This record gives sequence, C-alpha cells and structure tokens, in this order.
Amino acid sequence: MWKKIVFILLLVFSISLSNPGLATAAGLKSFVDSYDGYEFLYPNGWIQVKVSNGPDVVFHDLIEISENVSVVISPVPDDKSLTEIGTPTEVGYKLGKVALAPPGSGRSAELVNAFERESQGKTYYVLEYKVKFPNMGDRHNVASVAVSRGKLFTFNASVAERRWRKVKRLMEDVVNSFTVY
Repeated sequence: MWKKIVFILLLVFSISLSNPGLATAAGLKSFVDSYDGYEFLYPNGWIQVKVSNGPDVVFHDLIEISENVSVVISPVPDDKSLTEIGTPTEVGYKLGKVALAPPGSGRSAELVNAFERESQGKTYYVLEYKVKFPNMGDRHNVASVAVSRGKLFTFNASVAERRWRKVKRLMEDVVNSFTVY
C-alpha cells in the first residue's frame, strides 16, 4: 500500500515539475466579464477592488496590497486593428508615456521587452516595463494589449521590483491568460 502512495506522489510531483504552467494554474482563479468581452486568471487569495473613474476592474493581493492586476478599456481611433496602431515596441512606448509615466507625474517607465503573441485568432502585444517612482520603490509591470470591437483592452499586472523575481512566472502566466472576444 505504501508503495502505491509513494508512486502516486512521485507521479504527481514529476508531472508538476515537467509542466510548471500546470502547477501554477492550479493556484489561479478565473474572472470573466461577458458584458465587455474579456477574461483572465488571477492568483488565489486576491480580491476585487471597486475603483471609480479608473480601470474597468482591479484585483490585488491581500498581503502584498500593492501587487495588482487591472483592465483598462479605451476607444480605438477609426476602428483600427492593433497592428495598424503600431508595432509592439511603438505601442509599448506610447502606453509607457501616456499611462505609466505621463508628463508631470515624476515617474519614468522603461520598456524592457515587447513582443506579439497570437491566441484564438487574436493578436496581443505583451509589454514589460520597469517603472520608477520619485518617492516610492520601483515597480515591474507586464501588460497585454488587444483590440476587439473598436476598443483597446489593456490588462496590466504590477508588482514591486523587489518581488519581481519571486512572482515573475506567476505574473507571466496571469498576463498570458488574458483574452478578449
């Protein structure tokens, strides 16, 4: 009997090591906004926060309150596609200047990575930033941007730079889970 238990534990352990995304996904919950047409996964233990005059939705960690994910929905000029708005790098620089570090904010945003990914026939740009605040600790942001039905959807995950290495894989899984329809 003990041999069977040990065998099962070893099997589960080896599967989780061979597919870390599967192990991470086990600690994620699903959020679906069928009205606006998007969904994503967020970490277990995070709660939704009501924000007025801001993002469509915000979730943050109960312990590390500054760790959060949010969705911002904006109109797209002339119903352009994402690729018509610009390349991942061009969109990344625009988003950094307008949303993360607007003039007069005292913040700076350095785009450290920008690439395109396809999922279910949709184009997404994944943008990674290091954001510096004048009087606070630095932050690491990863965003997924997509266009659907004449709207620009920006999903952003933000964590303190000091915690980035610890939660990097989790935040990448969360950002890559974002889909619009």
